[in-house]
Amino acid sequence: RAGGRLSDIGHAVEQVIIAAGDYGIVEEYVGHGIGTSMHMHPPVPNYGKAGQGPHLKVGMALAIEPMVCLGGSDVGVLSDGWTVVTSDQRYAAHWEHTVAITEDGPWVLTAIEDVRL
Repeated sequence: RAGGRLSDIGHAVEQVIIAAGDYGIVEEYVGHGIGTSMHMHPPVPNYGKAGQGPHLKVGMALAIEPMVCLGGSDVGVLSDGWTVVTSDQRYAAHWEHTVAITEDGPWVLTAIEDVRL
């Protein structure tokens, strides 16, 4: 929500993952701002303490994209320069939503149905 802090997002993501079980959170890859370019500031980590970083402002759009692993969170990139795998060869999942900060609250732009939180 507008007025919240950027790290509140990562903290919330991390808390959901921790509550779900013994999963790793990849820290090398984070979400980002999105607008006139695909990848913009600010970086949006999927972990961390709440209440830190810049304030969320109406008009911001953020790509929130956690990567969650069944095992450890260490990753490497294959020789194709693109494919990311976990070091322990366990399964991982990457999910992304783009969220706009509006006067009425967050709006999940990439949801299948209109989702306004």
